[in-house]
Amino acid sequence: MVKVQPFQYQAVVIGASAGGLKVLAEVCGALPKGFALPILVVQHLHPQSRYSIQLRNYCVGLQLKNKEADNRELPVPGTIYFAPPNYHLLVEADYSLALSVDEKVNMSRPSIDVLFESAAEAYGAGLIGIILSGASGDGAAGLKQIKRAGGLTIAQNPVTAEAKIMPAAAIATGAVDHVLEPREIASLLLRIVQRGEAGC
Repeated sequence: MVKVQPFQYQAVVIGASAGGLKVLAEVCGALPKGFALPILVVQHLHPQSRYSIQLRNYCVGLQLKNKEADNRELPVPGTIYFAPPNYHLLVEADYSLALSVDEKVNMSRPSIDVLFESAAEAYGAGLIGIILSGASGDGAAGLKQIKRAGGLTIAQNPVTAEAKIMPAAAIATGAVDHVLEPREIASLLLRIVQRGEAGC
């Protein structure tokens, strides 16, 4: 049983790449419509892909709203925000979302590290960071930054990942609080919310 730490979390950030979309659908598909936190996602896909359509293909019963993030948008609970193709997704000091076409980071745009590092600076200890299946090291440095800021860090158990490199790289930093299977990740998020630990 994973012990839930008492803190007022404000947002969840998730990074995924190869094999990650299916796991993302599994995790988010277990969350109810009234889930009390916004979820910000960087998923490496082909630039012409549309994340929300891909996600629905994996999880028809998804209860959470999902959309591509808009520049200067303020994220709200119960919604999944995807970084648009070819744009970095960042969180500003006022919690609004920002899109950038700056150079690729870790050969990726959007980059998981870019989202995680900016979100850690904005939310501090109020952030939950999650790394799922993927075939690169993107996100490891960002997850370490979340941990350094006092946030909660989670990695998918590499044994359950289609591509083990990304969660394994995150775990290797020593900054991961919990190594969990997808169903366990969803369960932990639900427990955090149900115990009244979510809030602004």
